[in-house]
Amino acid sequence: MPLALYLLALAVFAMGTSEFMLAGLVPDIAADIDVSVGSAGLLTSAFAVGMVLGAPLMAAVARRWPARSALLGCVAVFALCHVVAATTASFTVLFGTRVVAAVANAGFLAVALSTAIGLVATDQKGRALAVLLSGTTLATVAGVPAGALLGTTLGWRAAFWAVALLCVPAGVAIVAGIRPGVAPASEVAAGPSLASELAALRAPRLLLAMALGALVNGGTFAVFTFVAPLVTGTAGLDEIWVPLALVLFGVGSFLGVTVAGRLSDRHSTRLLDVATPVLLLGWLALGVTATRPLLVLGLVLVQGVVAFAVGSTLIARVLHAAAGAPTMAGSYATAALNLGATAGPAVAAVSRSGSGDVGPVWVAAVLTGIALLLLLTSRRADPGRH
Repeated sequence: MPLALYLLALAVFAMGTSEFMLAGLVPDIAADIDVSVGSAGLLTSAFAVGMVLGAPLMAAVARRWPARSALLGCVAVFALCHVVAATTASFTVLFGTRVVAAVANAGFLAVALSTAIGLVATDQKGRALAVLLSGTTLATVAGVPAGALLGTTLGWRAAFWAVALLCVPAGVAIVAGIRPGVAPASEVAAGPSLASELAALRAPRLLLAMALGALVNGGTFAVFTFVAPLVTGTAGLDEIWVPLALVLFGVGSFLGVTVAGRLSDRHSTRLLDVATPVLLLGWLALGVTATRPLLVLGLVLVQGVVAFAVGSTLIARVLHAAAGAPTMAGSYATAALNLGATAGPAVAAVSRSGSGDVGPVWVAAVLTGIALLLLLTSRRADPGRH
């Protein structure tokens, strides 16, 4: 794999740390700013809203920009948002910074995805995506638990300052790894128009892949956003166990993305057929055994593996299905996954009022069940499609 992919993954690591670290900071933010835990959890939805809206918008605006300029601009805005967030006492301002930071993140990821798949052969797209997304999974392994630990010891604001500082080496990596003058898609001038790329959204195969990605990611984020109260509340563990739970989930997600990266180019159908039912069973098992600490920690690891294996495979499917939209394909994948990340935590926050800390797990089970039903229905309607 080209060195530029690994350098892009470093920037994804910085942004992924910010996106996911709220899972360990929600209770502290709620107490400091004097809002409910459910309201603080909506900061994740705010970030996802920015990703959903920002991905296609930024991809359309930046489709003719040099990739390095677009990526650097997004990193700079992202860092500034975290400086503002770390210094504000207003929940409204904090909410706004999450939306703007997410727009910058969406623009970065949309351009990075298009750039990544343009650096490798067609039959290596899955592996290229695995390298790029390893930045996200490593964020859950190292960055997010470190942010949670930093928040526990020095306060949640310290975690936001740390993310802002992480953007500095990420920017240096972009300058070092991406040549100036290279567009997100090298043939953009001779390629399809923006209108024809947007028309690709009418393709049933692309819509199906996006819907599946939104549902699966919605379930994953429903649980991940509220993993801290699940571990300390229902499971009855001390707060210090929250970073360990995040590490376990991160290790699992890294393994899931790595395995899927090896298999999704040739065996995506078989992987989805096996892993999606396992993902559903895992959420059901977590809901039933949520009062047993060891089982909760074990299932957090397993679900990290399966959820990210399914999710990354669906990202690859979206990009394959959107092959006729080279500069917008990355934004379609980003928007679909973050549509789920918007709805999942929002529904999970509501579920907590009726089902307590375990409510988000049942939300994940329902969303994954709908995805499995949709997958089986589409397979029955067209059994020859892969």
